[in-house]
Amino acid sequence: MIIAIIVPILAVWLVLYVTKGRFLKGTFERVATSLLQRKVSVDSGFELYFNPIEIRFAADGLHVANPTWASKPDLFSATHVDADIAPLSLIFGRRHMRSLNMTNGAIDAEWDAAHVTNTWTFGSNTNGKPFELPIIDRASLSASTVRFKDPRLRFLADLTLHSIASRNARIGGAVRLDGHGRLRDTPFTLTGALQSPDATVARGRNQLTLEVRAAENIIDIAGNLPSLADVENVPLAVRARGKDVDDLLRIIDVVVPETRAYVLKATLIKSGTDYSFSNMSGRFGDSDIAGKFTVHDRQTRVRLDAVLFSRSLDIIDAAPFIGYSPDIVAEKGAIAAAAETGAAPANLIPNAPIPVERMQSFDATLHYRIGAIRSRHLPISNVDLNLSLDHGMLKLDPLRFAMSKGEVIATMAFNARVHPVRATYDIRLTPTPMGSLLSGFGVAESGTTGTIHGRMELQGVGDTLHDSLSSANGRIAFIIPAGTLSQRNVQLSELDIGVFAQRLFQHKLKEPVAINCGLVAFTVRNGTAAADPILIDTEKNVIAGNGSFNFRNEAIDLSVKADGKKFSLFSGQSPIRLGGRFSSPSINPLSPALIGRAGAAVALGVVGTPVASMLAFVDLGGGKAAACGPVLAGATANAQRTTKGKPRNDVGTGTPGVRATHKKLFGLF
Repeated sequence: MIIAIIVPILAVWLVLYVTKGRFLKGTFERVATSLLQRKVSVDSGFELYFNPIEIRFAADGLHVANPTWASKPDLFSATHVDADIAPLSLIFGRRHMRSLNMTNGAIDAEWDAAHVTNTWTFGSNTNGKPFELPIIDRASLSASTVRFKDPRLRFLADLTLHSIASRNARIGGAVRLDGHGRLRDTPFTLTGALQSPDATVARGRNQLTLEVRAAENIIDIAGNLPSLADVENVPLAVRARGKDVDDLLRIIDVVVPETRAYVLKATLIKSGTDYSFSNMSGRFGDSDIAGKFTVHDRQTRVRLDAVLFSRSLDIIDAAPFIGYSPDIVAEKGAIAAAAETGAAPANLIPNAPIPVERMQSFDATLHYRIGAIRSRHLPISNVDLNLSLDHGMLKLDPLRFAMSKGEVIATMAFNARVHPVRATYDIRLTPTPMGSLLSGFGVAESGTTGTIHGRMELQGVGDTLHDSLSSANGRIAFIIPAGTLSQRNVQLSELDIGVFAQRLFQHKLKEPVAINCGLVAFTVRNGTAAADPILIDTEKNVIAGNGSFNFRNEAIDLSVKADGKKFSLFSGQSPIRLGGRFSSPSINPLSPALIGRAGAAVALGVVGTPVASMLAFVDLGGGKAAACGPVLAGATANAQRTTKGKPRNDVGTGTPGVRATHKKLFGLF
C-alpha cells in the first residue's frame, strides 16, 4: 500500500527533475492566473521542479499583471528570476525562500483612487493589505526598481535599489536606494538606505533612513518599520531645514507667512490620511518654535491643526505677519521690504497680495503663544494668537498681547470668499501707563502717571493690506483720563518759551503737570483719517488739533495748538505742524503763525522799544477748558463742549481739509 503511494510520487519527481518541469509553463500560467485573478505569463526559459525537496522555480521574462484600474500594466516583471522555495511555506503561508536571484526586477505598487484596494492585494477582496516581503535566506538582486503611487495623497515615487547580495540570510552593509517623484505639484529627489537589511530578509524590524530634497528644503526621515512598505502608525524621526517654512508647506498647498532660514525636528506618525507631528522644536530666523501640528490630507482639501509656542520671537521674524519679507527687513529695513511688495517709494505699508486662491484650498486652526517679542521700542509679551481658516474666511479671534503694562486685544477677519477681499479690524488698547509706553522711545518715565486706552475699528476692501486700509472706513480713538505728564514733554509741545525757560533755570523740567482729560480721535473715510477731535485739557492749557493722515499715500498733515488758560509771557502759542510720511514724520514748530509773530516783534522793536517787541509773544490766556464727559466717552467733535456747555470750534471735525478756527492774538494775524 505504501509502495503504491511512494512509487507514483517518485515517478512524478523524477519526470520533473529530468525535464525541469519545462512542459508545465502553460499549466503554471493558467493556475497562477486563476489563483491570483491576475494574468501571469512567462516569456521563455521556464523551470518548475523539486530540487530535491525545495521547489525550484526559474523564468525568463516573468510578468504578473496589475488590475485594470492601475496606471501600469504589470505589478511585477523581471528579466530573469530563479528561486528555491520551501514547499510547506506555500501551504502555511510563511512564504520562505531559501534563495532568490533576480535581474531587472520591477514592482509597481499603487492604491486606487478611493484608497480602498491596492495592486499587491490579490483575489476578489477589495480591502488593501500591507505589503510584506517573504523570508529570504540568500539573495542576489540587480537593477531593481520600485514604483509607488497613491492618487489620494497625490504622491508618486520611482525608486532604484542598488545591487543586493546575501548569504545565509545576511546581507551585511546597508542597502542603498535613490529615486525621484512628485508630491502634489512639487517634484522631489531622495536618497536613502535600509540600515538593517539582515533583519529585513528575516522579516524583522527595518531601520530605514531617507533624505528628501524638495522645493529647496531638505527633509531627513529615520525610523524602524515593521515591514518594508509599512509606515502606518510608526513613529518616524523627521528633521527639516531650508530657507523658508512657507516653501516647505507649499508642497501640501498650505500657506503660512514667509520665514527666514529654519531648522525643525519632530516625531511623525502617519495614520490613514492624517500626519501628526509631535514633540516639534527648532528655530526660524532668530526665534525659537515648539509644539505640535497635524495635517489632515483629505482628497478635496487639506486641514492643518497646530498648537505652537515660542519663548522669544524676534520682531524681524514677526514682520511677515503683515506682509514684509523678513530677510529684506533684516538687511535693508522696513521701507525696502515694503517696496519689494510693490508699495510706492518711501511707503511703510506693504502691498503684498493676500494669497486668496491658496486660502481657499485648505482649512486651519492655530493656537500660538509667544513669551516675549524682542523689539527695540515696545516691550511686547504674553502673546496669545488664535487663528482659524475655513474655506477662505481667515479670522484672528482674538489676538492678545501685553504691551507697556497694558494689553492689546484684536479681532481681525479677512473674507477671501469674495473678491476683492473684505477686511475688518477691531483693535483695543486697555488702560496703559503712558510713562511705560513712552519709555520705550527713550522718554523718561518719572513724573508721568497718566494712562491711555483706545480702539481702532476699520472696514476695508482690497487684496492687499495697503488696499484694504486705503479704502477703509471707521474710527480711531485714544482716550487719556486724568493723570500727570512730565513737564518736559508738555512744555515742548506747547512751545511755552517763558515757562520752559523758567523750569530750565530752576531745574524743574521733570515736575509733572496735571492732565484733566484728553482725546486723540480720527474719523476714517475711504482711507483718510481726519481729526475728530484732538483735544487735551491740562491744568494750564487746552491743546487742540486739526488735520488728517492718509493710508493711501501715507502722508501726514496735522497741526496741534495749545491755548493757555492763564497769562503767559514769551509764549509762541502757534500751531505745531506734524507733516511728512509714516516712514519719515516731521515736527515743525516754525509755522507761518510763529514766523509772523517773529516779524511783528521785529516791527514793534523798530517803531517802539525792545520791550514793545515782546508784546507779539504775550498770551493773555482764555483757553476754553474742555468738558471731560464727551472727551472720556470718545465722542466726535460735534459732541465736544467747553466747561460752560458751549460747542467747541477749535478742534478738527472729522472732515479732511477743513480746519477749525482759532482766535487771532491782538488782531495781528
